[in-house]
Amino acid sequence: MQLTAPTPPAATSRAEQLMQLEDQYGAHNYHPLPVVLSRGEGVHLWDVDGRRYYDFLSAYSAVNQGHCHPRIIGALTEQAQRLTLTSRAFFNDRLGPAEKQLCELFGYDKALLMNSGAEAVETALKLARKWGYQEKGIAPNQARILVAEHNFHGRTTGIISFSTDPDSTGGFGPYNPGYQVVPYNDLATLEEAIKDHQVCAFLVEPIQGEAGVMVPAVGYLAQAAALCQAHNVLFIADEIQTGLGRTGKLLACDHEAVHADILILGKALSGGVLPVSAVLADDRIMLTIQPGQHGSTFGGNPLACAVLQAALDVLLDEELAANAARLGQVFRERMWQVQARRPDVIELVRGKGLLNAVVIRPAADGRTAWDLCVSLLARGVLAKPTHGDIIRFAPPLVITAEQLHEACDVIAEVMIGF
Repeated sequence: MQLTAPTPPAATSRAEQLMQLEDQYGAHNYHPLPVVLSRGEGVHLWDVDGRRYYDFLSAYSAVNQGHCHPRIIGALTEQAQRLTLTSRAFFNDRLGPAEKQLCELFGYDKALLMNSGAEAVETALKLARKWGYQEKGIAPNQARILVAEHNFHGRTTGIISFSTDPDSTGGFGPYNPGYQVVPYNDLATLEEAIKDHQVCAFLVEPIQGEAGVMVPAVGYLAQAAALCQAHNVLFIADEIQTGLGRTGKLLACDHEAVHADILILGKALSGGVLPVSAVLADDRIMLTIQPGQHGSTFGGNPLACAVLQAALDVLLDEELAANAARLGQVFRERMWQVQARRPDVIELVRGKGLLNAVVIRPAADGRTAWDLCVSLLARGVLAKPTHGDIIRFAPPLVITAEQLHEACDVIAEVMIGF
């Protein structure tokens, strides 16, 4: 007998109709808040009914430059009318200048452009292995890469092979070998593991965003990088979420003057306009990969390159990293004031720059961080919980002090009344 899907109930509003369409025809791999967005500008988003919200997620830090920044959109539309894609079978007039800007800004010999952040991570892993075999002399197929516990670097089958999140790994095995998980922010364990000659790299997020904005102890990154150098191991910094001004510096590693052997960028590299990511390294690493050994049809396309350059220009010209440093401290101070009044609601406030998290205590009546985010939504502030009890707050870096305080007033009122 052939089964037919039940007829869904009739939706009563345009928003409900659109949410119902996604539910009916889209994969159920996300659990979004019940709001349907249709327009964005700066730090604000509007839903299909015209209600305005403060965006305190920034598409997981992809929209550091604000929604639809006119300079980035201008670069997009101008390039889109000229040339969008050639593939890397030919040279184009936008890739070289974009690579040059990236390399000069971050201090590397070479840049390799991809699309998504996960693609960039996979690229870095391949580079590290190739370097390990070709330059370090690791025996074929024996290279190992150290990763941090509670990491999040993407959800490809390769990347989840070293994830410790059961939601990412459950039901997707078998997993790829060649990885060793070490505790985050634990130098002693890292030092012991890194002594093995077969270790070619240590991959780490300077701040673990998806894990709940876990900020390591001061000196951890610098000492970890020093251990890598001492044992001829590559230090790979995944700055896809923490980079490009989010933490109050151009890179989160800059807080400890760490220059990674391999740097991974994504998200805000396009200001949230289209997928573009980059892996940066010096010649001794990058040139281990030769033609035919790695690539992407869309990687380094002219449209992405034009957008990338405009996004970097905005980041620097508008001094967004400095704004993140200044207003991030303001945000944490406002949240600490709320915590002082409602320690039964807020367990902890942590972060750096405008990448912050508030840990919510379980409520006696069973309400959770999700319920708090729904209440914030009703009051015009968009944020999303992670790991059940943590709310990540990360507005676009173009936010002003006045806008931040206005949003903090709402957050404070909701949390005090929770």
